Amino acid sequence: MTEFKTMRERLQDDLKTAMRDRDENARDTIRFILAAIKNAEIEKGGGLSDTEATSVLQRQAKQRHEAIEQFRSGSREDLAAKEEGQLAVLKRYLPEEMTDEEVTSLTRLVIAEIGANGPKDMNKVMPVVMSRAAGRADGRRLSAAVKSALAGD
Repeated sequence: MTEFKTMRERLQDDLKTAMRDRDENARDTIRFILAAIKNAEIEKGGGLSDTEATSVLQRQAKQRHEAIEQFRSGSREDLAAKEEGQLAVLKRYLPEEMTDEEVTSLTRLVIAEIGANGPKDMNKVMPVVMSRAAGRADGRRLSAAVKSALAGD
């Protein structure tokens, strides 16, 4: 039987491995993740569940995506590459991303269930789509899919 590890335990183990392997990118990124989780625990006043820890990681990934865009627009490819390396490490701990087909299918299913029939129903559809995607798709992707489906595209 395999042992179930919490997100924190897995990160601690991977940090030790990264240090042994002298993988500076993984080591630094995992340390940063652990610090973000610790800050969230302090803010909450207690330990985080794996779902809450995943939420922290998703925020970190979103920050990396935004930083990559900013560095690229500023012609700082070196910094963008560093952020991409950190994002790759972060993705190891996040749930697998939904494909475009899965996003479209989920969006259409929710619209049919709710009975939404136009762009004015976006605020009814989005919360349901976001909760069912459960962090497996970026909010911008989901929003674009919902807008497109409600517009009849």
